[in-house]
Amino acid sequence: MKPRHYLHFGEFSRAEYEYLLERTRWIKAQFKQYKPYHPLADRTLAMIFEKQSTRTRLSFEAGMHQLGGSAIFLSTRDTQLGRGEPVEDMAQVVSRMVDIVMIRTFEQDILVRFASVSRVPVINGLSNEYHPCQVMGDIFTFSEHRGAITGKTVAWIGDSNNVCNSWMKAAAIFDFKLNVSTPPGYEVEAERAGNYGKQYVEYFADPMDAARGADLVTTDVWTSMGFEAENAERLRDFSDWQVDADMMKLAGANALFMHCLPAHRGEEVSAEVIDGPQSVVWDEAENRLHTQKALMEFLLLGRIE
Repeated sequence: MKPRHYLHFGEFSRAEYEYLLERTRWIKAQFKQYKPYHPLADRTLAMIFEKQSTRTRLSFEAGMHQLGGSAIFLSTRDTQLGRGEPVEDMAQVVSRMVDIVMIRTFEQDILVRFASVSRVPVINGLSNEYHPCQVMGDIFTFSEHRGAITGKTVAWIGDSNNVCNSWMKAAAIFDFKLNVSTPPGYEVEAERAGNYGKQYVEYFADPMDAARGADLVTTDVWTSMGFEAENAERLRDFSDWQVDADMMKLAGANALFMHCLPAHRGEEVSAEVIDGPQSVVWDEAENRLHTQKALMEFLLLGRIE
């Protein structure tokens, strides 16, 4: 059978995500109760990194181990891919030796090319265009604290980056509203923005207006990996897009704050917010582990009845 891949958030249906959220809940409960659960015994995950990582590597490696399998770390600097081997050739070899592959890279096209010839499932651990595992973890985290995200309002404040792109896909699948506010010149690409109606995604010039009445306010660093040369310019352009206490007051007392981390206190978020009572960033970071375990189980074993 042709393997299923997870290259962007739109790969699964609403029903499949609902299943994954329930599996995550169950798998996390086993973890918290110290109950071994090893459905992926003798399975191997290859983790291919072109971009550096803390949370992605740790959550996938620990997650595979907790499911009874093993994980192998491969940096493109240490493989023939870093010396010009075609992506398709590497995919042919790697996918004959392991059971599942996670790739954290720059260009989405690398994931697409790898998956096109892979004999095993391929997961997007992050690309410049999408970060689906992050948003799946975020939605699970929201459900733990506030119930289903359907019908709620999420405010994205800051750069129209890979996480923002994944939130847009999620809004259409889960039927919630996403308010997006970016500085001039950093807007969502017109081609991508045209894929969503106003009932799912709305754009705001003023970040305060985007956050007003939101159930969740979320952001990311102003300078993503690969854009370091623009850092000084971005610090200036994004100065009014910090999530601070005044913005969270507009969102409301019950609003949550999320950040995919690492965070720069005093830039995209104030210390008062990220370390305050509305912040759930540590639950959010941990839940990457559990949602990714459910994802790997699903891609390798299908539904567990």
